[in-house]
Amino acid sequence: MKNSVVIKSNKSGMTVIMAPEVPFEQLLKDLAVKFEESARFWGAAQMALTLAGRPVTPEQEFQIANVIMDHSQIEIVCLVDLDGNRTRRCEKALNEKLMELSSATGQFYRGCLKKGESLESEASIVVIGDVEQGARVTAKGNVIVLGELRGTVVAGAAGNEESVIAALTMAPTQLKIADVATKINEKGRRLGRGPMTAEIREGEICVISIKKSFFNVIKSI
Repeated sequence: MKNSVVIKSNKSGMTVIMAPEVPFEQLLKDLAVKFEESARFWGAAQMALTLAGRPVTPEQEFQIANVIMDHSQIEIVCLVDLDGNRTRRCEKALNEKLMELSSATGQFYRGCLKKGESLESEASIVVIGDVEQGARVTAKGNVIVLGELRGTVVAGAAGNEESVIAALTMAPTQLKIADVATKINEKGRRLGRGPMTAEIREGEICVISIKKSFFNVIKSI
């Protein structure tokens, strides 16, 4: 096993170098052991993951990422692709899907909302950036923040209790869905590690981790 997996840290996260001759299922088992043994060294951290040493399919990439997260306190926030052509193809496909989603279901806002700024939408909205403390987003549909959420978000503003709020980092001042609101979080405490979603359950706002389903959503793009 010592020769099957080598882990190196880099500026953006970590690189996992995998032996090309080891069967993939065995490699997953070796990864699990390796990260369990080194969990205290890495601690709780969010990292970008680079895979090297052997070609892997997109399905295998997500299996590797999930094994790492299951056997450590690491949150894999993105996979760094060393194939430039594939990266450009993925970016093109992602942009096309975002535009399709925007025209069909809501709006997109690119940029960070700073203290005192507000953003309103008659439908759902995706914020590609941070919502800083003191900023506010209000939408009649869902609110998705592809960044840090530290301000106030109101989803389902017209009374739709099925609306949801999601963010890559969830540390809001306040969340509100329809007429249900959370308590004020003046200290900006993070509600969990990694991507989180908030929805109404039994009359209260419940915030849960979406790290597994988040990768499944990305995989479908």
